Amino acid sequence: MASGVSVLIGTTKGAFIIDDDGSRGGWAVRGPYCDGWVINHIKGDPASGTLWAGGGSEWTGAGIWRSTDRGETWTLVKLSRGSMDEWAANDAEFAEMIGWSDPGTEFDDVVQTIWSIAPGPGVLWAGGKPGALFRSTDDGLAWQPVDSFNKHPDRGSWNPGGAGLTLHTIVPDCTDPRKVWLAISAAGVFASEDGGESWESRNRLANAEACDGHDHPAGLTDGTADGATGLCVHNMVKAPGETSEILYQQNHHGVYRSPDGGRSWQDVTAGLPSTFGFPVSVHPRDADTLWTLPLNTDFQRFPIDAAAAVWRSRDGGASWEALRDGLPQKGCYFTVLRQAMATDRQEPAGVYFGTNSGSVFASFDEGDRWEEIARHLPTVLSVEIIEVA
Repeated sequence: MASGVSVLIGTTKGAFIIDDDGSRGGWAVRGPYCDGWVINHIKGDPASGTLWAGGGSEWTGAGIWRSTDRGETWTLVKLSRGSMDEWAANDAEFAEMIGWSDPGTEFDDVVQTIWSIAPGPGVLWAGGKPGALFRSTDDGLAWQPVDSFNKHPDRGSWNPGGAGLTLHTIVPDCTDPRKVWLAISAAGVFASEDGGESWESRNRLANAEACDGHDHPAGLTDGTADGATGLCVHNMVKAPGETSEILYQQNHHGVYRSPDGGRSWQDVTAGLPSTFGFPVSVHPRDADTLWTLPLNTDFQRFPIDAAAAVWRSRDGGASWEALRDGLPQKGCYFTVLRQAMATDRQEPAGVYFGTNSGSVFASFDEGDRWEEIARHLPTVLSVEIIEVA
């Protein structure tokens, strides 16, 4: 991995890394890694260069890959068995052919695939499907289920989204190890302020009293009215600042801002061309600057009028502007998925997103102009940045 910025890409056919030349001006793609697994998310530690890639499928089971040499080699911790393991356990010839050894996992009833990884102070978190949370305190060598969440008393009322009951977003507080936020499709936002010992649902609209007995359209699926914002959260980020509790989310029916750690949510969708989209990203230093990528409808899921645009707000969602320079403006039918947008910490900040058609676009001036830095990759499921000196 070269010095400077590297883009970590999770795809349906393994992990890829796009390295720059130290100037964000030249890019080289390497991979695929992780034996071609479906990799839903990759995160890295800029201090050590360690990378973690989570994913899996019905065939492979769930697992988290770990690299300590900046992506050149990887080791795997299996968290559940897949069909491959069942085949190999009953067919010695097949087991020998694939070099199989029994993973001996104990979490088969807990998780089917890993969807998110998040380093926090002194702990590494991982989320999966169906609504499973794990943590590691030894840099990802071993993982333990978080029973306080996995056996949550309200779990029976959670409903799966289109991709299942996926714990796709984990937002640790960068300074306070007691605080962490989760987002699940379609159970909403949860928060802990005691290091994961207990969890609180945080899905209330700021103007709940103005709902006049009606839920938000993406709220509870049983029709009960309690002023809840959309439980089908697509992505969530925390604004910078040691004492900040500003959160942004894109859910099934709009973009929302919380000034108080999710205790209340304000609809900031006005000014966007659509309420539907998947990713949202926030500036690494400016809590009021954020980006999202609206799509036309839930059923078609491509840019408005087949012309790609990232939308930016400089005032916390009070107003929005379309950023199109360098993006395809005709016949554009790609989708950008929930974890496929990220920012770097350079000056000015870079913004990156990947598409289900295998392209990665980047802007090095906070969205004013875009360029394609990779193409013809498999379906991009996630985009993250690691900056190593």
